[in-house]
Amino acid sequence: MISKNMQAALNEQVNKEFFSAYMYLAMSAYCNTLGLPGFAHWMRMQYEEEIMHVTKMYDYILSQGGEVELKAIEKPEKEYGRPLAIFQKTLEHEQYVTGLIHKLMDLAIEERDYATQAFLQWYVTEQVEEESNVNDIVAPLRMVGEDKGGLMMIDQQLAARLAPTPLPVK
Repeated sequence: MISKNMQAALNEQVNKEFFSAYMYLAMSAYCNTLGLPGFAHWMRMQYEEEIMHVTKMYDYILSQGGEVELKAIEKPEKEYGRPLAIFQKTLEHEQYVTGLIHKLMDLAIEERDYATQAFLQWYVTEQVEEESNVNDIVAPLRMVGEDKGGLMMIDQQLAARLAPTPLPVK
């Protein structure tokens, strides 16, 4: 059983994870308007991954006897700039989410909630991977700048991203 305080914090994170998904879906739409289908595909796959993160947290709250409280999702931006700016915004967002996960872990430690600490470790590890993946895209984008040939090559590479592996259903 999770405390009311932990339940509230996890519900707030569910909302933040939904926003992340919504933001990546908006970024996918925006990349399509730029004529970058590979970038759009990468963002669409990121959207799907975030939905899995939401579902995992939702299921955990329920498994611990908690109540899920879904809140309004903030509206994402409509435009994100050039490709490098898009991925810099993505990196900033993932760093923000990492901070949120760390705060949740701090609360679980403070409350001596060992089950939630074990649960959140998956997210801690996931955020390391998320930031690394985005950094691996930002670096070549910095190198190519606005070179159309370089951007098209990166677009083709991003189009190859596979759909996320579904998480086990509880």
